[in-house]
Formats: sequence, C-alpha cells, structure tokens
Amino acid sequence: MWVLVTCLVALVGILLSQWLQKWLNPKCNGRLPRGSMGLPIIGETIQFFSPHSFYGIPPFISKRMNKYGSVFKTSLVGNLVVVSGDSELNQYIFKEEGKSVYCSYTESALKIMGEQSLLAYHGVFHKYLKNLTLSMIGPESLKEVLLHEMDAVTRKYLHSCSSYASFDVKEESANMVFEYFAKKLFGYEEAKASKKLRESYKAFLDGLISFPLNIPGTAFHACLKGRENAVKVINDVINERKSSQKLCHDFLDFLLEEAKSKDTILNEAIIVDLVFLLLFASYETTSEAITLVMKFLSDHPSVVVELTKEHEEILKNRKNEELGITWTEYKSMTFTHMVINETLRLGNIVPGIFRGVTKDIEMKGTTIPAGSTVMVCPSAVHLNPAKYNDPLAFDPWRWEVPDFLAFSFLWSCIFSVTHSWIRLMN
Repeated sequence: MWVLVTCLVALVGILLSQWLQKWLNPKCNGRLPRGSMGLPIIGETIQFFSPHSFYGIPPFISKRMNKYGSVFKTSLVGNLVVVSGDSELNQYIFKEEGKSVYCSYTESALKIMGEQSLLAYHGVFHKYLKNLTLSMIGPESLKEVLLHEMDAVTRKYLHSCSSYASFDVKEESANMVFEYFAKKLFGYEEAKASKKLRESYKAFLDGLISFPLNIPGTAFHACLKGRENAVKVINDVINERKSSQKLCHDFLDFLLEEAKSKDTILNEAIIVDLVFLLLFASYETTSEAITLVMKFLSDHPSVVVELTKEHEEILKNRKNEELGITWTEYKSMTFTHMVINETLRLGNIVPGIFRGVTKDIEMKGTTIPAGSTVMVCPSAVHLNPAKYNDPLAFDPWRWEVPDFLAFSFLWSCIFSVTHSWIRLMN
C-alpha cells in the first residue's frame, strides 16, 4: 500500500515538474524575448491590473522594460504575451494586421466588452463592423456633422460650468461626452430616462482594470453587473424602437435597418454589444484626454497665450463671432493641432493594444511564436528619449516638424473643448 502511495506521489511530482517546465519555457522555434512568466496559471496578471495613472508609461511595463528591454515576455490570465515598446516591431505588427496578425483579446475582456462586440471578430466581419462604425464617426461625418455638434455642446457645457466656484474637469467632461454620444448612438437622454445608464457605466468602469475573478464582492463581478444593467437599458430602447416604428435618425436606426438586409449577418446581439462598446470607448478615453489637456494648459501659460493668438485671429476674420467652427477654420489651427498631438503623445489613454499571432515573427534576434499574443504599448514609444527630446515635458512646439496627424472622434472632442475654453477665457 505504502509503495503504491509513494509511486503515485512521485508520479504526480514528475508530472507537475514537467508541466512547470513547459509553463516557464513556452514552446518556441526560436529564442523568446527575455521576461518572466510569473506564477503558474495566473502569471503576472495581478501586477498587470494594478491601478496606474493615465500619464506616463504604466509601472508594470516600465519596470520590465528597464529589466528586460523594450520587448519582453509575460503571462496574463494564462496566456503567453509579448509586450512591445519597440517602434519598429509595433509598425510591423500593425502592417501585418489581417495577414499574420489579428485583433485578439482575453476571454475575460470579451466577457466585459461583449462576446458579440467588434473586439470578438477579425477578418472580413471585423472590417464590416468597423465600416459600419465609421459611417458615424469617420472622416466625412467628423467634417460635416460631429465637429459642429461637439463645438456647440462644448460651449454650452463650459458656459454652464463657468458659474460654478469650481468643478471636476474629468467628471464634467465625461458627463458631456456621455450625454452627447448616448443620444447620437441610440437616442438615450439620461435626464428623461427612468433607468440611469451612467450609473451602470460607472460601476462597469470601476471594475474594468481588475483581476478577472467573478465572485460577488469583487471589482470584476461589479463590472459585469454594471455591463448587465447597461445592456438591459440598451435592449429596452431597441425593443421600444422596434415596436413603435419611430425613426430617431441615430446610429441605432441605421443598424436596425442594416440588420434587415438579406446579405448581412448583423443581428440584435451584435448591435447591443456594438452600441455598448462604442459608448464606453467614446466617453471614457475622451474625458481622460480632455482632463490632461486642461491640466497642461493650466500649467503652461505660454501655451495658452499662443493658442489665444491663433483663435483670436480666426475670430477677427468672422462676420459673426458666435457662429460655430468651420472646417476651413479647423484646418488653419496649426498650433491647436500641435497642442492636441502633444497631449495625446503624453497621455496613456490606451495602455495596450492586443494582437494575436498566426505565424512566427522573427525580429532583432528574438521570435514571437504563433499562437501567442502581442501587446503593443504606445506610451513606451511616445515617451522614448531616443525618439523625443525630454519626452516627459509638455512641448507643443516639437510638432512644428510633423510626425503624424491623426483625426478621430477623440481628437475632435479635445479640439472642441480647447477652442471653446479659449473663447470662454476671453
């Protein structure tokens, strides 16, 4: 009997030892980047989900880059992940999207964002959903509609806030963008609704960056409950819209009409997850960026002086100063563009972009194996002293030699706030 027990214990020990060796040394045809796999199964997930500021490189990444270099391996939620702060590798990853690289997210991330959301698909259907989204927030819509609407909404909010002794920029900007985009997406108005969607999103956000343990009392569980409640509100709006046949001329109308097409695989579940994700992505990232630009302007009066000169020159050329911003005026705001580019460079608005790998990628003597995940870290490149002189300094003038100029909904929101704030200050 004792011999049998001893043999079983020895066998279990051998199997565990072999499994641990495989865990610590993932299969790779070449040489994996340096790094640590952390604890068995959970890896370095707890450290990764530690709270951090949206200004600068996340501590989890900066510590490991200092130790292992700009590209390192880790393990998150049981998956091998290669984190890249290398600009050459990052460019290659984005260039290969749709070929050897695809959008990839963990199972817990899909539970949070929606298993039928834009994040869950890649290839042709991902491109299809992306194009549907761009019909509302793409370049043409930004030029013809969103720029003017955000300008009007921002001025209204800033004039309202100007009567306060003080106010929380992050909270008020989040409220502003949330109210605007919720109505734009599916006609939702918080003030008129019986179920408060903003509260559900707050609960969702509070547990978003947390260890994925779905047990009552945990932040992750509260996050999922927040999502569940938000989805109920969106579903109620969809059901009401379908039963009343009322047209609101918003994004939901467009999606419901698209779902009737014979050659589409768009369904109600996908519509709900798409609306949920777009509302979250629009208001949270934008409010963070707006908060940063307000802080930078408050800390750098010389920048405000230069901005004021630029905006006053535009107002001088207007027949009516109260008219909204035009596309021609927007294009002429060179220094404003520089301020916003510098804010987006310094802001850790999107800490990581995840991509799955379908075939081995070899670069600079290391291999990223097929089946693993790459996490591109934009802030590691944006704050690299080899690329930017004094990278932590807020210096809009560094953009006098343009690196890139991206125009997006996030960009237009920051632009509208900056423009309206300058007008209000004068």
